[in-house]
Amino acid sequence: MKEINMQSDANHGVEAAPGPRIDRRQFLKMMSGTALGAALMGIGGLTYMSRIEPVWFETVHVPLRLSRLAPAFSGFRLVQLSDIHLSSAMTGERLSEVVRSVLALSPDLVAITGDFVDNRRRLQQSLDDITQALRPLVEATQVVAVLGNHDYWTGPGSVRQMLAGLGVLELPNQVLALEREGKSLYIAGVDDVIERHARLKSVLEQIPETGGAAVLLAHEPDFADQAAGARRFDLQISGHSHGGQVVLPGIGPPILPRMGEKYPLGLYTLEGMFQYTNRGLGTIPPRVRFNCRPEITVFTLEPEE
Repeated sequence: MKEINMQSDANHGVEAAPGPRIDRRQFLKMMSGTALGAALMGIGGLTYMSRIEPVWFETVHVPLRLSRLAPAFSGFRLVQLSDIHLSSAMTGERLSEVVRSVLALSPDLVAITGDFVDNRRRLQQSLDDITQALRPLVEATQVVAVLGNHDYWTGPGSVRQMLAGLGVLELPNQVLALEREGKSLYIAGVDDVIERHARLKSVLEQIPETGGAAVLLAHEPDFADQAAGARRFDLQISGHSHGGQVVLPGIGPPILPRMGEKYPLGLYTLEGMFQYTNRGLGTIPPRVRFNCRPEITVFTLEPEE
């Protein structure tokens, strides 16, 4: 496989080197003690970080050549959404805006890589809002998904019920085989890694050892080390890290979650497999973003020449 250059509607890349992991108290102390931090922590900076960038969605186009992709799937368009985290910052109305943008891309498949919700007290309202926003997408194209750690912490049974009722195909350690002209493209999913529900061996048993490219949905990007070691996946797509939500120039994201520290945002290659980490749509507290816009990712797949 060959590494490629990404393009975005904002004409800038999305990769950044991972920064040191610190907790939020240390982060706020660090921010207030630097010139850049002082500017960002000012009234104008806080308004931008909390109200403007978190809803300034970016569509990132990622063309990839996969060695095992059959020519029948040339031009296959896979759109990834991740980490909706429906909240006062990421509302149902804003998710509907995202859906309209995705529909305009004419995807062959949409994959949502976990963390639909994070508020147990507002769980049912959040699920109702997500259902209403995603319905036009499900009616127009096939949608697959895996759960994330926040879904498990909030209400996995309710999230699963919502997805099934809506018509989203969840892939908890399962594989979907797409067929074109007698050839297959395998879309696999592992259940949440942090909650120890991932069963990679079971997933591999469902994919033929030879023939056909395989794409893996895994909420936590650092699972790529295990996925690449299997040498059967051409691409893993993940979320979880939100890109750090704040990316400091020359430093990178100062706060990264467990299992999101090695591959926090953008495109990587390891052991012949591509790993891509989407920056997510929503946020977790503090619900701010800087230099790390919410993302819709469009993968256009081609066979290797």
